[in-house]
Amino acid sequence: MLLLCASPALASEFLILTCERTEKNYTEVYEFKILPASKTQKAKVLIDGRDLDRSDEMGHQAVKSIVVTESTILISMEAHFPPENFDGVQYGSGSVMTVTTINRSTGQLRKVETIRGGILSTTVGEGTKIYQEQCVAPKKL
Repeated sequence: MLLLCASPALASEFLILTCERTEKNYTEVYEFKILPASKTQKAKVLIDGRDLDRSDEMGHQAVKSIVVTESTILISMEAHFPPENFDGVQYGSGSVMTVTTINRSTGQLRKVETIRGGILSTTVGEGTKIYQEQCVAPKKL
């Protein structure tokens, strides 16, 4: 994974945001953390304490890059899912490419997801989706 920063001070920042996602009549509040890279570990992105770099029999998800500047945080992720059978219906393999941009001064989070194949293309729809959420601007610890 690549972690680029505009200055060495930004590269060592531990960022925490509290974000709110609303869809129809449902609202979810969650914690979004970015942990800087260390000598032994790459930078991490966590949602409610869950590492977004995950791999199991249901698929593989990886944070590809994190760019932190004075004004913006940019995160790129890829997820790949194997073929699956759900309720007697066979779905092919699928992928989701996600680019998340956070404006550090306003806390506005913008997520662009591109879905290709798999069960998600049937349930959510194939193609690119854009979501906006509001976060409390990041605080330094």
